[in-house]
Amino acid sequence: MNPEGKVALVTGGSSGIGRATALLLAEAGASVVVADIDGDGGAETVSLVEQAGGKAAFVESDTTRREELERMVAFAEETYGGLDILHNNAGIGLPPPRFPETPPERWEIALTVNLWAVIAGTQAAVPAMRRRGGGVIVSTASMAGIIQYQPDPIYAAAKHGIVGLTRALVFLKAEANIRVNCVCPGVVDTPMLTKLMPEMTAEQRAQRDAMVSQMPLIPPREIAEAVLEFVRDDSLAGEAMGIMYGRPRKLIPPAVTFSRDPAQRMPN
Repeated sequence: MNPEGKVALVTGGSSGIGRATALLLAEAGASVVVADIDGDGGAETVSLVEQAGGKAAFVESDTTRREELERMVAFAEETYGGLDILHNNAGIGLPPPRFPETPPERWEIALTVNLWAVIAGTQAAVPAMRRRGGGVIVSTASMAGIIQYQPDPIYAAAKHGIVGLTRALVFLKAEANIRVNCVCPGVVDTPMLTKLMPEMTAEQRAQRDAMVSQMPLIPPREIAEAVLEFVRDDSLAGEAMGIMYGRPRKLIPPAVTFSRDPAQRMPN
């Protein structure tokens, strides 16, 4: 899909990956709806888009509420006439202690933001895209959704869920001309890296700093470029793209595939 003249909606667009994607999509000619619970950050993203000569509008949206997800889609249709591109990007991390010691109310909200909102946001967007004759949905997963990620098991579970959802929705390409894909970054230089610092002990902050110092941070624009690649390449559907610092982007195939041919069943 050529983004020129299309309408894009980016959740979590007030900073980090979401802001970078909003800027890049606008640069490519799309009208962008920036959705976020952070009104000041969202307004700043819109201002940056407009300063660069692009077109954008902000809608305040709490992705944990179904009615607000539906309202942000309606806002895109009312403001720009439709919806062609959705970037499910909003996400949060969990402060210590690590699951299973994490209080239930904390891991439940993290799972809601990081997975439920992607599922519900996708469901809210599909009817609008059907009305446009098709569309592209790209979700922000993570390498934590591919590997055995022990530092935050709930985050890992949510991101694995996004990868699974993405691959399972491949049928939408043939059924509705809607392509669903996801990006799986390593450690990205975003505010989420520092947001949880006040809740950490001195020892936990030292451990976090040591880990980050050993892994160069990926600039958010590199993730935005991967999102744009998914938008532009009409052959890509049901794919997860790995993005690591200093390495070429690459599609990550499922670890196991099954043939529908009974003669090709896996051995016992």
